[in-house]
Amino acid sequence: MSLAADSQPTVLRTVADGVATLTLNKAQARNSLSLATLQELHSALLAVGADPTVRVVVLAAHGPAFCAGHDLKEIRAHAGDTAFYEKLFTTCAQTMTAIVRLPKPVIAKVRGIATAAGAQLVASADLAIAADTARFATPGVNIGLFCSTPMVALSRNLSRKHAMEYLLTGDLYSAAEAARVGLINRAVPEDQLDAAVDELARKIASKSPLTLKVGKEAFYRQAELGLDEAYAYTAAVMVHNLLSADAAEGIAAFLEKRVPEWCGR
Repeated sequence: MSLAADSQPTVLRTVADGVATLTLNKAQARNSLSLATLQELHSALLAVGADPTVRVVVLAAHGPAFCAGHDLKEIRAHAGDTAFYEKLFTTCAQTMTAIVRLPKPVIAKVRGIATAAGAQLVASADLAIAADTARFATPGVNIGLFCSTPMVALSRNLSRKHAMEYLLTGDLYSAAEAARVGLINRAVPEDQLDAAVDELARKIASKSPLTLKVGKEAFYRQAELGLDEAYAYTAAVMVHNLLSADAAEGIAAFLEKRVPEWCGR
């Protein structure tokens, strides 16, 4: 590998029309998640989360693989290094949690394989659209390393039996099957993937940024509560939301049959 290739950032960031795209840029390594890549992705997520011009985030990747999971060569190079292992998986957890906690919707755009921590990345996103040629797996069980951290995200997206099938078999599943069990929203022909993600991202980006933030946070918080607690919490969220300037503007625009002008408050 050339020095020029080594010096390239492992995560690229672009912003256009309220949509930030974070692109994994390690095609030659199947976009594996080394410690450095996870740190770079985590920093990029925090940056777009704090950027007031960004309303939606797209996770994408260069090359034939979306993400092949953790960098096994790096892991083997640190064989027996408990401190490194702990730092690696703590950073991974922080990165995946940052996706969920980001105050903006995150869409995974998947081409090629998404395996192990790559499947975890897809499952952590709020939405996911894949090319119909994409494949998904949590194959750690095949090499004596159960995909325990990917399990956290998978078990929060799939039914328990579907998640366990992925985790216990390590098999590769098609995009159509991933859509059927809820790992992704839908699969589209590969030549239509960019357009499908762009359309979805721009549709969501046209909404009130305050409403997107309030709604995403409430979605994940209520899911962790019991039924009565969830209704009490979301009722309070609704009251708070109704008192916002954007809610007043949205209601007025609807009744007056015009396009709303969001202020984000």
